[in-house]
Amino acid sequence: MKKALIIAGIIMLTVVMGIGGYGYYMYKSVQGTVDNKMHQPLEREKSEKRFEVVDIEQAEPLSFLLLGVDAQDSTRGRTDTIMVVTVNPADNSMKMLSIPRDTRTEIIGRGFDDKINHAFAFGGAEMTVNTVENFLDIPIDYYATVNMNGFKDIVDALGGVTVDNDFAFSSGGHQFNEGEIFLEGDQALAFARMRKQDTRGDFGRNDRQRQIVMAIIEEGAQFSSITRAGSILDALGDNVLTDVSFDNMVKIQEKYRSARHNMETIEITGSGTRIDNIYYLVVPEEERLRVSGELRTHLGLDEDSSSVAAVEEEEETANN
Repeated sequence: MKKALIIAGIIMLTVVMGIGGYGYYMYKSVQGTVDNKMHQPLEREKSEKRFEVVDIEQAEPLSFLLLGVDAQDSTRGRTDTIMVVTVNPADNSMKMLSIPRDTRTEIIGRGFDDKINHAFAFGGAEMTVNTVENFLDIPIDYYATVNMNGFKDIVDALGGVTVDNDFAFSSGGHQFNEGEIFLEGDQALAFARMRKQDTRGDFGRNDRQRQIVMAIIEEGAQFSSITRAGSILDALGDNVLTDVSFDNMVKIQEKYRSARHNMETIEITGSGTRIDNIYYLVVPEEERLRVSGELRTHLGLDEDSSSVAAVEEEEETANN
């Protein structure tokens, strides 16, 4: 029987869809879950940072914004996790950047500077996408949100994940030993959320979150048991929203899946400061430009080019 698509986890869903499956019924089940529960397009037709919508058929480099929301659903609250993933199939590579939630930047649509994770509370995924695009000067082609309960459910549906822990600590009623450890859903959530015992603060937590994400990718890519398919679909359908359509998921799986074998993590650094007695992470302009340039290069964009919106504004001014 022809193999069908099985969604193997939130990151797999948006970046490197896994093929497993056992026939037409499973294919239709996945399609129904995506189209009826998970698919939530943004109002905009395309990013203002691109002249044209990214062409998946031609395997053009593309980007995803992955958001972990600290609420019971994926449509409100603040984003505890903000990750940008760029994928370049030409060299089979991925880059993953975690943006610290306290990063101070302009909230697009509000007209003032604030913590970047407040954008979701103000205007949901659309405002967060626009804010991250402005901060990094790159197009965000697709987004996905998962609530923190969903994070736990997805790990459980996959049967758990394995990570390499840098140092021993306790959090959320769980003990995490140093070295390679196996995590079930509750443990994975506590592992990903801890920051107070880490001298690196948000940066250490970001590293642990990236480990969980990569573990989900690897576990999902190796997933082959039909007995877990229903649990995975339930976990995704109940907890994930994305603007990736089912048809595009199939195309992304075909064109981009091998890129998961070459993943590089990027860090963005800054200094903590208080403004009006509120803590922010302030990223120096040269650091922001460094990270922006690396991501733009990976996406095949000219590092010195202006945004599409700026170019269009210049053309309109010239015509007038």
